[in-house]
Amino acid sequence: MNPTACILVIGNEILSGRTQDVNVQYIARRLAELGISLMEVRVIPDIRDTIINTVCDVRARFDHVFTTGGIGPTHDDITAPCIAEAFGVPWTIHPESFRLLEAHFSPGEFNAARQRMATLPEGAVPIRNPVSVAPGFSIGNVHVMAGVPRIMRAMFEELAPGLKRGTPVTSISWYALGLYEGTLADGLSNIQSQYGQVDLGSYPFRRPDGRRGVALVSKGLDPDIVRQAAGAVHDLIETLGFTPVEGEPPA
Repeated sequence: MNPTACILVIGNEILSGRTQDVNVQYIARRLAELGISLMEVRVIPDIRDTIINTVCDVRARFDHVFTTGGIGPTHDDITAPCIAEAFGVPWTIHPESFRLLEAHFSPGEFNAARQRMATLPEGAVPIRNPVSVAPGFSIGNVHVMAGVPRIMRAMFEELAPGLKRGTPVTSISWYALGLYEGTLADGLSNIQSQYGQVDLGSYPFRRPDGRRGVALVSKGLDPDIVRQAAGAVHDLIETLGFTPVEGEPPA
């Protein structure tokens, strides 16, 4: 079995609709490449008890927990102290992070608010931030990253080499124009019954020119079986009188 993971997206701005999350897609794709099975995603508010209780719940059930958001300098950035409380440790200045941030800002600009970003749960290991210096951190199996996508991606790539991982997911896609889910549903169910180890997904699409169709994705951990299932999907599309095209449909 591959290691399992959960993503916690923390922030009122996501729940209010003010900000669109793009981090989950990036993390999910990279986890599949690393052989880590993403099992759950939660979006939770900047509420102390909710963060603490949720972290305690998911860290006991998954090999990895990745959080995004809430580690900046403002009053509503409460992820770090909540993680400290969830682990039962103090939230304290991390000397190395403090020195890095102090050197990053001009004299007089490293104020009390910015010093919050150098305050980590005791025992946490900083995640280097090559974009804006202020670190994320890992404690136990919980990895805490920024919510800003560019910074989150940089932090994740710093973190990735040390993650416990498994077998990468193999994915093969076919799509066909003019083909609809109702036409292929029975045939796809038969293929799924034959290849229980493979996750078969059906995704309708509409192109900018108005043409519609469906994309069929075969995913799994055994490359040979995934290829066999994808071959059966290819043949199903042809049997139904349509032309299978490998890959994802163009946007």
